[in-house]
Order: sequence, then structure tokens, then C-alpha cells
Amino acid sequence: MSSDGAYTRLRVPVSVTPARLEHLCWALVVVSLVGDVVTTFVGLHLGLAESNPIALRAIEGYGLLGMLALKGFAVGVGLLCRPLLPEEYRPIIPAGLAIPWLGAVCINLYMISLVV
Repeated sequence: MSSDGAYTRLRVPVSVTPARLEHLCWALVVVSLVGDVVTTFVGLHLGLAESNPIALRAIEGYGLLGMLALKGFAVGVGLLCRPLLPEEYRPIIPAGLAIPWLGAVCINLYMISLVV
């Protein structure tokens, strides 16, 4: 660590470019998306209920395809907004998708553990 006036900066031992960070975040989006879809449908199969009203309607109306379309729409919006940001801020787009989906995976796993 080094001190720059009143701020402390942590030096990462590896060179992480914004582009590399963005790629890692998009990989996390894929993992979290798959995890959310799988744990949601496992939970539904075990008798749990979907708490997101938009996802509930998509699943009730179209099943897995509805859920995938909903996730695809979210990813599409992220991809459309991506060019609007400077390169160093672009990792926020996939992070903004992955973090809530990872939270959903954790909640789903917890709920599944209560009924299994």
C-alpha cells in the first residue's frame, strides 16, 4: 500500500486492465445467470414459489423459455448501454447484472436447503 495524501491506495500485484476486468465480470454474469435459472427451477420443482412478480409471470406463461427471455432482455439492455460508458467504467454493466443474480442464487440455495 502507498499513501497519496489523505487516501490510501491498494496496489494489486497483477495488472488488471479495465478490459480484462470486464471480461471476468461477463464470465461471472454467465455463471450467475445459469445458477439463478437452475436454482429457481429446482426450488419451484420442490414446491417453493417465485417471489419476483415479473419472473413469475414469465415462468407461468412460458416456462424456461420465459425465464431465459427475461434474462436475455436484461443482458441485451446491458450490452446496448455498454458503449455509452468510457472503457474504464464498462465493468459496472456486467457487475450490475451478476451481483443481484449471485444474491438470488444464494437465497435460492438457502431456501432449497430448508425444504430438502
